[in-house]
Amino acid sequence: MHVSFVPYGERECVERLLKNMECQKHLMPMWKKKGKKIEHRGAWIPGQIRELPYGVKEYVFPKESLDMVLRTLNAKVSQNVGGYGIRFKGATMAFLRRMLKLKKIPKYDEKGELYLWTKNFVGLVVLGIREDAEIVGEYVDDLGWTHEAL
Repeated sequence: MHVSFVPYGERECVERLLKNMECQKHLMPMWKKKGKKIEHRGAWIPGQIRELPYGVKEYVFPKESLDMVLRTLNAKVSQNVGGYGIRFKGATMAFLRRMLKLKKIPKYDEKGELYLWTKNFVGLVVLGIREDAEIVGEYVDDLGWTHEAL
């Protein structure tokens, strides 16, 4: 799962937030069929920040953590979001979503736990999400196990 967003604010604070996001570990479930039984296991993977065009960042993580990530980023479902003098109108959001091939932010549970990411002096505009397909692993750690293709 990918969440695309635009961070703005004091540079050191934005960089601290991005480092905190990359240090976060997520449990990615994996499964394998053995006859009629399905065997389950998990792998702890770190979150990853990727750079996209137009100053957009993308956070990559397993889909099981979607609610908690959106809750921590305080993702708004509405079209007109922004703050601190910065406004992203519906046309801008639609343009960026189309150019980056993103889906709209889904409904999520707004009450619950948050990740301990330092968001002081940082504003975020969450643009949308991108989903991953499932693959069967080919490497030593995940050989033969089905999991999300991050």
